[in-house]
Amino acid sequence: QVQLVESGGGLVQAGGSLRLSCAASRRAFSYYAMGWFRQAPGKEREFVAAISWSGTRTDYAQAVKGRFAISRDNAKNTQYLQMNSLTPEDTAVYYCAAATTTQLSRLLLAAHEYDYWGQGTQVTVSS
Repeated sequence: QVQLVESGGGLVQAGGSLRLSCAASRRAFSYYAMGWFRQAPGKEREFVAAISWSGTRTDYAQAVKGRFAISRDNAKNTQYLQMNSLTPEDTAVYYCAAATTTQLSRLLLAAHEYDYWGQGTQVTVSS
């Protein structure tokens, strides 16, 4: 079992930046593909970004491409989401997700492919 704990959310003005962190409880963190999803009020959970087990491959939703950057530090069992140029449309609860994998460069883009989820962290962007 893996426990994921997000942090770094908060209130920021439009154009500002936030950095989310997701700490995993197990030492085998490096054997997990990771991702970030978000859910705004009244909307379905949507894919934001994904990173492979090796950290060499990443992918982003079109809405955040060029503004957000996903990364991971396997030595610290932590993944990150750097969010820049935030807009009110980025307001949502952001969730960290992990999935077991043996494929070094596999990216997972769909929520149902993930095995573990964090509790979520609120990001609010004011106009």
